[in-house]
Parts: sequence; structure tokens; C-alpha cells
Amino acid sequence: MTPDESTLVLGIETSCDETAAALVMGGNDVISSVVSSQIEIHADFGGVVPEIASRAHLEALNPVVARAIVEAGVDGSRIDAVACTVGPGLIGALLVGVSAAKALSLAWDVPFIGVNHLEAHLYSAFLEDPSLEFPLVVLLVSGGHTMLIEMRGHGEYRLLGQTIDDAAGEAFDKVARFLDLGYPGGPAIDATAMNGDPDLIRFPRGLSADRDNLDFSFSGLKTAVMNYVRNHPDVGSADVAASFQTAVVDVLVKKSRRAAEMVGAKGIVLGGGVAANSLLREELLGTCATIGVRGFLPSRAMCTDNAAMIAATGWYRLASDGATALDVGAFPNLKLPLLDA
Repeated sequence: MTPDESTLVLGIETSCDETAAALVMGGNDVISSVVSSQIEIHADFGGVVPEIASRAHLEALNPVVARAIVEAGVDGSRIDAVACTVGPGLIGALLVGVSAAKALSLAWDVPFIGVNHLEAHLYSAFLEDPSLEFPLVVLLVSGGHTMLIEMRGHGEYRLLGQTIDDAAGEAFDKVARFLDLGYPGGPAIDATAMNGDPDLIRFPRGLSADRDNLDFSFSGLKTAVMNYVRNHPDVGSADVAASFQTAVVDVLVKKSRRAAEMVGAKGIVLGGGVAANSLLREELLGTCATIGVRGFLPSRAMCTDNAAMIAATGWYRLASDGATALDVGAFPNLKLPLLDA
């Protein structure tokens, strides 16, 4: 089938610790979006436990899908396609969503579309502003990924830079755990930093000296924070959090600016869970204003994992590639499809 403005896609997301379902019409009109978070389940462990996550998805998915359909005011006969994350992510968690999506596709006799979770984060911006113009630079920052991507058009991506070690979100989690600030680390650091001095400690900015290098490195920064605290046991956690957060944001924003200038981007878009960070959002908008390009910040609800972005991407993929074969599996290490140059 060829999707149009009336095509209604059910999206399902179970790649990590959010069980989500959403209905999106025409690729960008969100009819309903439901997310069930597992944060409280994993908080005692300081991170996501894969087996527990999979079992929680099994319990939550059917109620979440049912609620999304009820909130949309439709029934199964109105749904035109089912899209689901097939990777990357936790293999057990992915298989819960993929199995359910295939079953619904068969039951309703509609196309199934396998969606790349990374690509879906790129499309979250278009859910809130379909008028965004290409080329765009997308800064995708999450617990598992830190990437700068040139988006030349729908489905046309070029990797400009990525982390060579820890992702930004991973660094936030590790530093928050070291400072005993709680889980998840990103919001904990953000909140604690509000009461700290961001200029008190000059932490290193990894890979920032080479202007042509758009890769990231946060492992050394994480180690520097730990060493500083061990050598200065009386330092306040708020000052450490603020100085650490400033170091991370400084590198992310400067490299995003360089990327935009290198490719002649018309805008810079944030995506991923770390895109909810207050300082990052503020600094990126300021930089965009300085260089005269558009800056787009998705709502915080669209920064974290959700199924609306899965449904939207499914709509575009159905238009370009058609339905996905039902014998497709789940791919925990799935890469973003890139152009050769």
C-alpha cells in the first residue's frame, strides 16, 4: 500500500525500559501516545536490568496498546499498518514488541514495518514541526548513543561524528551514580547542577582541540570527575554536577555548530533522552541564533523513547520501502542506514 494523509499507523516501542504505543496519522499527526516507564523498577539497581525489562514489557504491552487505541477513539479495523522497533536495543525487550506487532499485523491483515530506533529519533522533530527544511544536522544524544548526523532528506543520512567511548547519557548516569544522586542520572545531574557553580572546576573537553574532528569522547571526563572528587572530598556535589554538565554541553554544542557550518545546514535538531537537558537546550538555541540557523528542540516527551516517533518513521518507511517481511527478527546492534558519502 502507498500511505497518504489518512493512513493511520500504530507504533510500538520496547527497545529498553519504556513500553510505548501510539497512533499517528499521515506521518506527523499524533492521535494518541502512551508510555509506561520502568524507572521505578530499575532504580534500586542503578540501571536497566535486561531480564527484568523484558518481563515488564510482557506485562505492560497489551494494556498500553489497548489504552492508545481507546484514547484515539478507533478500533482495530481503522488501523492501516503496525510499526515496531526492531533494533537497536535489548534483545529480549525488542522481541516482546516485535512479536506483538507481527501478531497484530496478521490479525488485522495490515502491513508490518520494522523501524530502526535511531532513525525514529531523527523523525521525532517532524512530529512537532513538519516544516523543517533540509539539510539538517541532528545531534542524537542518549544513554547509548552520541552522534552528529547530516539529514539531507527523508531516509538520507550521513554520519558526521560519534562517540569513541562512552555516550553522553552513559557518562551522566555514571557520574550521578558516583555522586550518589540517584537514577536516572541525566535528570539528577540537571536538577543538582541548578544549585552549583559551573565555573568552579575546569574539567577536560575531550577531542575539542581538533576543529575538523566531530567525534566525541566522555570517558576521560568521567574519570576526571571521579579523580577530582577523591582528591577534594569536601567539594559540593552541586558544584561538581554543574561543572561536569557544563563540560559535556560545551563539547556537544561546539561540535554541533562546527557540523552545521561544514555542511551548510539550515537547522540543528536535538534528539534522544539527553536532549531534555536544560543547559543543552539553552546553549544550543543560543548558538543557533549566533550563526543564523534554525534550532529545533523537541518537547521533553518526544526526547525520551516513545512510540509516536516509531509510527511516524513507519509511515515514511512504508512509503519508501513498503512492508517488512514477517520473518524479520530483532537486531540489538542495528546501525543507522547511511549514505556512502
